[in-house]
Amino acid sequence: MNSWVNSAEILGSDLPLGLSGTGNRRALLMDALREAVRSGRLAPGARLPPYRSLAADLGLARNTVADAYAELVAEGWLAARQGSGTRVAERAAPVTPVHRTRTPERVARPVHDLVQGQPDPSVFPRTAWLASARRALAAAPDDAFGPGDPHGRPELRRALASYLARVRGVRATPERIVLCSGAAHGLRLLAEVVGGPWAAEEYGLPFHRELLASHGVGTRPLGVDADGARVDGLTRRDRAVLLTPAHQFPTGGPLHPARRAAVVDWARATGGLVVEDDYDGEFRYDRQPVGAVQGLDPEHVVLVGSVSKSLSPALRIGWMVLPQRLVAPVVAAKGEREQFSSATEQLTLADFVDSGAYDRQVRRMRQRHRRRRDRLVAALHARAPHVRVTGIAAGLHAVLELPPGTERSAVRAAAWQGLAVEGLGDYLHPGAEHSPRAGEAGAAGAAGAAGAAEASPVPHRDGLVVGYATPAESAYPEALDALCRSLPPVSPLPAPAPPQLPAAP
Repeated sequence: MNSWVNSAEILGSDLPLGLSGTGNRRALLMDALREAVRSGRLAPGARLPPYRSLAADLGLARNTVADAYAELVAEGWLAARQGSGTRVAERAAPVTPVHRTRTPERVARPVHDLVQGQPDPSVFPRTAWLASARRALAAAPDDAFGPGDPHGRPELRRALASYLARVRGVRATPERIVLCSGAAHGLRLLAEVVGGPWAAEEYGLPFHRELLASHGVGTRPLGVDADGARVDGLTRRDRAVLLTPAHQFPTGGPLHPARRAAVVDWARATGGLVVEDDYDGEFRYDRQPVGAVQGLDPEHVVLVGSVSKSLSPALRIGWMVLPQRLVAPVVAAKGEREQFSSATEQLTLADFVDSGAYDRQVRRMRQRHRRRRDRLVAALHARAPHVRVTGIAAGLHAVLELPPGTERSAVRAAAWQGLAVEGLGDYLHPGAEHSPRAGEAGAAGAAGAAGAAEASPVPHRDGLVVGYATPAESAYPEALDALCRSLPPVSPLPAPAPPQLPAAP
């Protein structure tokens, strides 16, 4: 292809848009516009000429300019609003790639952080925690400062048994609770004891799937729809199934009552194990949280929980409520001594729960997260009403449903705005395209019939997983603003209709 050179005056100013080089003309135009924005020659908010005018000035086809505008809108360089034309997007400094140095712990951070996974660390209840630590240390028995019991401190196991029964409907005695350093540690221990293969929801934490795989346990995806995991896909071959029934992670729906009963029936009929990750179990904003599946059958369900969302992941304290037959094997897998959780922090948490401070903290965080979610919904309603928040009002994150094919461009646009956010596709099981659907793999007992009677699963879709609990209060408005600027428009800029060819004689 011959080299092509052309130029046009933008906005009637002295700013030339020079196009030169060999290759696709749309790509050359996009490169020239990006460079004009990057260099500051096109300032944020500057209005671009209509694509018809620019096409005439540059001697390009109208479709070429329209397509270039639409793609730059999707990438976040430009912003298009109906009735106001196309402008240079308002944006923060772009997120640049991180280059590792001799100190890999020092990495560049985005301007705004809406990645899910942790509460705002500034709201940790330091004063109440310190008061509990003082009381716990003053009352601690001498054996608390010796080699730790792998079951965990009895004070904390008693406190948790009472709390979980009252708040989550869990049926457990302290003897069935084994403490661990978090949900991931609990899964690692269960993988060693139970073996594989496991079934898992097709949307979930990749880290959990990788952790199980590292211990020789493969996972097979179960379809997910608005009613949670499609448990009709379970088979006798599955040794266990990993679920997030209270608030499916990350899509946001609770497990339907019929499916809760069906998965317990499957476990009873096959001897399988239901591993219930009680993710977000305490954080339901529109009604009382639904009780744990473990309450339906304590001998076939393991409840796994932690304080990483309610207090802080830095505490490294979690728990498993186990069937009686698994207590001894799990304790043996931990080792002869407690190696993972500090005894003094376990004692502090026991006092924190018994004193009522934990309940107060959960209520405080529930109110805070509900306000954050409401602000997110209001911002979208005002600035991007075509983008829908899916799932129930719960948890520390929300999924924004995007038009098909726009997820990756929205993530790139967010990065240009200095915003860290993840796409829904990042959480999709690699084998999800081949996951069984209703009627393809019925579970034993009543599970197959219960699942097959329900709605067919939704197709894999585009979306953003927005962690609204992460930013500090002062940073949240700017993070929301950057998010709204990153979202795709209602539809790409319309391309002009192709010319009508004369009818054949």
